[in-house]
Amino acid sequence: MELSSEDALRLNVLISSSVAIRVDEGKMLVYGRSERGQEAMITLNPNCRSDQYIRAVKELLSSMVLGSPGGYPVFLKRWTRMGQASDIRLHDLLKLGEPEAVVAVAGAQGLTDELAELAWWAMPNTENARCMLTRECVVNGKMGKVLADFLMEFLPFEEEPGHVIESVSLVLQEGLIDEEARIALWKRGKSKNVYRVGFLFRQPDKLPDPVVQRSDYPEHEQALTALAGRGNVMAASLLRVLSARGQTFIHAAEVILKKPSNQDVVVVFLETLVAYCRDVRLSEFEFREMDTLISAVDALQENEADGILQQSPEYQAVSQAIPELKAELAALMIIAHTGEPIVRSIFAITDAVGTVMRKKLEPVSKPLMQQFAVLRGMT
Repeated sequence: MELSSEDALRLNVLISSSVAIRVDEGKMLVYGRSERGQEAMITLNPNCRSDQYIRAVKELLSSMVLGSPGGYPVFLKRWTRMGQASDIRLHDLLKLGEPEAVVAVAGAQGLTDELAELAWWAMPNTENARCMLTRECVVNGKMGKVLADFLMEFLPFEEEPGHVIESVSLVLQEGLIDEEARIALWKRGKSKNVYRVGFLFRQPDKLPDPVVQRSDYPEHEQALTALAGRGNVMAASLLRVLSARGQTFIHAAEVILKKPSNQDVVVVFLETLVAYCRDVRLSEFEFREMDTLISAVDALQENEADGILQQSPEYQAVSQAIPELKAELAALMIIAHTGEPIVRSIFAITDAVGTVMRKKLEPVSKPLMQQFAVLRGMT
């Protein structure tokens, strides 16, 4: 398949003067962006079926950019969405007019703020915006706010709860949105709590609508601070959760757990809880049932030698210094050892969402709510 001589000539000129190329297959247009940000456009004149002609256009682009007439299909197979694209060819990939190539650039380890701007010009969509906002160079560059603003505008139309959580978490990175926008985002979570899961993940210690510290916080603050100052992470975790910021986190978690919308939200929420309590985690053992987990923590507190969990020096130090917080320490440990495995057996046999899912989730959610109540001092 050969292109018309007019198109071949114009494409050659476009490639030589462009740092990125975009192909609109529906309108049969090819756009090029120059190094100075200027945009040029070519209207194609197909001499065969449009899909065949587009394929020939992309083969020409590949031949000129990659130096091989058969380069396009070969390199297509190597592109991934996992950041594995060769950094050496990132600029070249943006000249191929191929969406998958842009995705590869957006996810590449060698992405820069300049490349992000070109990739965004080539294919501005939510997937690429989320992918590029995971890179610190983009967040801190001029594209950070551009991508964050786009995700903020699109959030009301996002249908997948997992994508909502990810988008909220990404735009909450330092310097991307102002305080007014942050509060507005939090308020949306009043009717759609999936928004607040993103807050718990990204900003666990600076949530809006703070609640007061636990009433016995002053009583234990000095002892916990002394232990934490000697490197005791369990004491530090207790100090954190009894403080106003920790009580705010637990309160928000209670609200979310009362009405999660689907399984993806539950999994991300549980993993967020695990991350929050990770410093008190004693084992990487995957508990599949809450009863087993609670029994293991009970055995730990009784110092049973053959238990799944074994006491650490940090645990012993806190238990001996502040025995009144034994229940709170146990609650933190139970939460820290939950995560996705604890609901795996439930979700393996149902695809329910909403009220039906929440009913099936009760063997996990009810014990978790009990742990929240312990940490809030309401038992």
